Amino acid sequence: MPEIHVVRKDNRHLYETYFDPYFRLRHDIYVKQRKWMALDRPDGREIDQFDTTEAVYLFAIDAGTLVGAMRAVPTLQPTLMSDIFPYLNLRGPIRRPDIYELSRVFVIPERRGEHAGPRVEMLLLTAIMEYGISIGLTAFSIVLESWWLPRFERIGWKAHPLGLPQLMDGMSVLAVLVDCDEATWKSLCGQIGMSGPTLTWRGVSDVNRRALPALSVLSPPAARQTR
Repeated sequence: MPEIHVVRKDNRHLYETYFDPYFRLRHDIYVKQRKWMALDRPDGREIDQFDTTEAVYLFAIDAGTLVGAMRAVPTLQPTLMSDIFPYLNLRGPIRRPDIYELSRVFVIPERRGEHAGPRVEMLLLTAIMEYGISIGLTAFSIVLESWWLPRFERIGWKAHPLGLPQLMDGMSVLAVLVDCDEATWKSLCGQIGMSGPTLTWRGVSDVNRRALPALSVLSPPAARQTR
């Protein structure tokens, strides 16, 4: 099973060898595969203005290889929703210390679907909930394609639309706010058979964070693992 590592400005120096592959994977996935051509760069690395020192990354690492990732940006900083897509949020800008924006969630193609264990995507979605609770977040803002909503509903993420869907390059896109709470985290752990916190906090021992409890969770039914 991959380990999910927290990568912040405090410990980024420990993960520098992963960042070039990370940005190249983003280019492969979002530009080459998904055809988001506005993100194309001649150096083959997809980097934007939100990849700042304040960005937090979750890296899914399996046997030394990056197999998935997610980015979280404090909403007190510029975000996709505030600076690029403000019209998607009818309630106005979100700038709160207890809300981070999630973006650039991906799993490498060969690790998508079921591969002898919990899906990497589910591990990342569980891990970011753990991260949020640990540092005192109450919600995540996300600009996403509408097809994510039934997926969130299926796994128990509580997503609240902030406006109406808009067509963008042939895709239906909207802004949502997702609750970050312990009940959701416990439910996600149960779905993938985790018995407690799983994040690797290498080199960030000084971060003020809440210790989450171990859970009485058994391996989930096979039917649950195949969702």
